[in-house]
Amino acid sequence: MTHPYIPNTDEDRKTILDRLGIESADELFEEIPAAYRDPAIALPPQLSEQELLAELSRLAWENVFPEKPISFLGAGAYRHYSPSVVSHIINRGEFKTAYTPYQPEISQGTLQTAFEFQSMVCELTGMDVANTGVYDGASALAEACLMAAGVTGRSRIALLSTLHPSAQSVVRTYALGRDLAVDVFEPGALALTREHACLAIQNPNFFGYIESVDHLSKAASAAGALLVVSADPISLALLRAPSEYGASIVVGEGQSLGISPSFGGPYVGLFACRQELIRRMPGRIVGRTADSDGRIAYVLTLQTREQHIRREHATSNICTSQQLVALAATVYVTVMGKQGLRRVSELCYHKAHYAAQRIADTPGYSLPLAGTFFHEFVVRCPMPVDRLGEHLREQGITAGLDVSDVIDRGLLVCVTEMNSREEIDRLVDALAEAAP
Repeated sequence: MTHPYIPNTDEDRKTILDRLGIESADELFEEIPAAYRDPAIALPPQLSEQELLAELSRLAWENVFPEKPISFLGAGAYRHYSPSVVSHIINRGEFKTAYTPYQPEISQGTLQTAFEFQSMVCELTGMDVANTGVYDGASALAEACLMAAGVTGRSRIALLSTLHPSAQSVVRTYALGRDLAVDVFEPGALALTREHACLAIQNPNFFGYIESVDHLSKAASAAGALLVVSADPISLALLRAPSEYGASIVVGEGQSLGISPSFGGPYVGLFACRQELIRRMPGRIVGRTADSDGRIAYVLTLQTREQHIRREHATSNICTSQQLVALAATVYVTVMGKQGLRRVSELCYHKAHYAAQRIADTPGYSLPLAGTFFHEFVVRCPMPVDRLGEHLREQGITAGLDVSDVIDRGLLVCVTEMNSREEIDRLVDALAEAAP
């Protein structure tokens, strides 16, 4: 008899059993003790939909709703205010259920938003061309390193040690499949050779500080390596665009642009490069053209993944479209505008520096790193960071990320426009109280 959910016929099953040399499917599971094979499940009596909803509502009211904690956690996922119009737009049915727009004649809306996203990325980074986005910031960085290796024909990738540790791990994973070596250098001890395809940096770096980009750009250029920059898009409203200091490829995480941290995703990776590298760029590119009646039309163009071109010529295996998240970022930047985005960037900078100064003036605490930072900075604490974190969490404060494995008793603190002066002062008071 055919099972209602398994399409195999009796003949199919007999063929499988004969090939395996067994008499019945039960023999497949003999290694499992009988007591654990299809045990009876103690389920409550069945309920109607109305009864089930009532029961779930009763259980929901047993939850405790604590005061919203104060958070100074960043390290790659940031809290920024998102205007309500962002969620209204991305929750429209025509966008929320959209897939990769393979049929342009019925996907003009989605294609246009992707084109606007590309334009936005180019304006932020100062680069010539951008794609419609990749999986996330870390995979964007890894794809950029592979792209550099393909452009130069070289076999080594150079990373600056101040790159996000998780992003470094992703680069190593991608490089392993291409037999590429990965070298990590301290900012003041670069030793690039003619074997290095690129130098990848993060600016502001993992610790929040702005790198000496001109020096790094000159070092990459002297070795004939491409400069790959991972940038925080919010910072680009205030800092120099990577194009101004010699970047060949610019990547970043788009989550900062109006998308909540969401327990880790989904996010969208930004990816832009110089015009002469466009045919090596992974992912999808939307172009604007005209239809047979002379009207503006949008199409997918220069698709570089193996589904569209010969595998030996493919430069990408990116399959999932992050267009919904890219749309959120596009709406956010559109609503904020040039001045609004700069204001957010300025608030992040000034609030972070206010917090850093107040913490540095607190007995027992100091700022171990020199230089200019954007909206994150490292604090050296007078006690182990894990113990300090427990004390602060009891007061409803998440103070930041423990980076003691890199900087002795180091705490990475992030301040955005979402943190009020009152919240910063509460953090400082809590730190002072915890100091031995």
